[in-house]
Amino acid sequence: MARKFLYVVAALVLLTVAGAFAFNAFPGAFMRMALVPGEDVAALSPPPSYASANMWLARPDKPGNPALWAPAGYAPSPSPQAAVFFIHPTSYLTRTHWNAPLDDAEANARAAIFLRGQASAFNGVGTVWAPRYRQAAFGAFLTTQANAQKALDFAYRDVLAAFDQFVRESGDRPIILAGHSQGALHLSRLLRERIAGTPLARRIVAAYVVGWPVSRAADLPRMGLPECTRADQAGCILSWQTFAEPAEPSLILDTYDASTGYTGQSRKDTQMICTNPLTGTPDAAAPASANLGTLYPSSDLATADIAAGRVGARCTGRGLLSIGAPPAGLNGYVLPGNNYHVYDYSLFWANVRADAERRLKAFQTR
Repeated sequence: MARKFLYVVAALVLLTVAGAFAFNAFPGAFMRMALVPGEDVAALSPPPSYASANMWLARPDKPGNPALWAPAGYAPSPSPQAAVFFIHPTSYLTRTHWNAPLDDAEANARAAIFLRGQASAFNGVGTVWAPRYRQAAFGAFLTTQANAQKALDFAYRDVLAAFDQFVRESGDRPIILAGHSQGALHLSRLLRERIAGTPLARRIVAAYVVGWPVSRAADLPRMGLPECTRADQAGCILSWQTFAEPAEPSLILDTYDASTGYTGQSRKDTQMICTNPLTGTPDAAAPASANLGTLYPSSDLATADIAAGRVGARCTGRGLLSIGAPPAGLNGYVLPGNNYHVYDYSLFWANVRADAERRLKAFQTR
């Protein structure tokens, strides 16, 4: 199973929907019956000690670190200069509990799959740390009941404890923050509650809040870092959500518009951050020739090749990233509305890698 790490998403496709923006995308009654836990959230014990290597899916001294994978032609840096904190997306499928047990073998194996396909983009510049955490079950994103928010709060508490340990052990190295889907939700909260207004903000090379909407007006002012407006800018936030054409994003936008941002302002009609990963700049367009490499799985899903120049991208509308017509070879596991959420990182894997390298150099120069 460990080798089939890139696109074993037939069962995972529901997991990677952008958190609370998922529940309108599927037939509510059936999905809630199948995936929403039927009991109240159980009070969780305090976070475990993240000083133990067993509490991490990836860290520098972890044998078999899944974040060290790279496609042919790429390799982890032999002298990584940054420390990367990566929060994986939802990998807990069942409705048995509101929060995943830390020792759930299936959830941990799926999380490792995500690290290989996503967090690996950062191993060219830094050592990747990715914690196990008592993530909220996917069912938490299918209901508005109070239990769902409690489950997310418990999950975030673990993430926060892991981050504090990461800061203690990473020394004074520059920090890259990254996540996807539920992981990006927790990252946005971490930025607001742990980074904003602290000396730690000066150590942040960039924060990749991918697969989760960030409102420029209603969220960004409280997140402690500005939006990345230049490709060579350090200390800033990137975010994008990927769609092919014809796109139908109303399922996301309707829920987004009904929500309140970190400033207390409604997100209704506000623009989302859209960083074009091909250019590293906001609200930009770039042809396929600018794509340094997209990950494509082998027919048996055992490995992946990387191919350049196949997928372009442009920011459009309220801040969504359009890749034009659905790309050949990547048309499986697409979500309703031509939502390519599953592929947010893999479509632009080599560009994300180059972006992190460029921003680290800018940070060091600064």
